[in-house]
Amino acid sequence: MSPAEHPLSAAIKPLVAALGAELATPDEAGPEDVVLDWAGEPVVAVRLPGLTSALDRLLADAERRHGPLAALDREAKQRVVRTLEQRGAFTIRHGVQTVAAALGVSRFTVYNYLNRETRS
Repeated sequence: MSPAEHPLSAAIKPLVAALGAELATPDEAGPEDVVLDWAGEPVVAVRLPGLTSALDRLLADAERRHGPLAALDREAKQRVVRTLEQRGAFTIRHGVQTVAAALGVSRFTVYNYLNRETRS
């Protein structure tokens, strides 16, 4: 059975897609890849994406859920910032700047949204 046909691959496919990762065979796995075993045998490798593309995926997910981010009202933008913070978007270098550009606001505004959350 090929790794793509294995039940483990089918089970993790939605998670892999949500992470923006890729599946590979254990033979193709590099040192950064995560090889998953089934009954003690390597079945599939998961190739994780880089952090910069992670922020792009977080923003794309927010846009799918809420519509065009720059067109959102203030409260919706605050909710988006809260969700992005919970998902680690601001641990990525230039995360605030990137999110601010996507929302059509200043970095100062994003920091205000973040500070508002810590005061609540």
